[in-house]
Amino acid sequence: MTVSKRTAVIWWLGGLVAFAVTLYLHMPLVTEGVPEGIMEHQRAPDAITVDAIQSSWAMDGLSRTAMIAMISDLIFIGIYGVGCVLAGLHYRAQSSRVLKALGWAALASGVVFLLTDYGETISQLIQLMRSSGDDQLAHFASTVRPIKMLTWISGFLTVLAALLIDHFSANTA
Repeated sequence: MTVSKRTAVIWWLGGLVAFAVTLYLHMPLVTEGVPEGIMEHQRAPDAITVDAIQSSWAMDGLSRTAMIAMISDLIFIGIYGVGCVLAGLHYRAQSSRVLKALGWAALASGVVFLLTDYGETISQLIQLMRSSGDDQLAHFASTVRPIKMLTWISGFLTVLAALLIDHFSANTA
């Protein structure tokens, strides 16, 4: 499958814009009772911890805000993850070994990011919608979180590196 660079960049940059919007929507969730906001919910290892976080948000009138923020996260995940996958497909088809390797890395990072972050966020959203923590969902979300974080960073860095190498190699040719 061949993907144009333009399409890949539009999706990837769109994902970064969606990430900025999502961060903005998550800001009100940083409260006295939940000082690290959504990150505490993501790391919550059990139902008791999730219940304490969600109760704190509910007492502060933030349950709807948390729902909107998590839904925005789902949108961001899709746009950014697809952007990494498309960039990976574009760059793995290039003749340069470096770009090809970065393409494969971006593709793998994008796929794993999509799976882990959707899994984490859907697990969180289910608990929020039930207004009740669940040990299995909390454990799953907290377990995949480090993988999600790693693949977000690796996807960002590999796509950025590929774009820079491609740009500078085109200018020297």
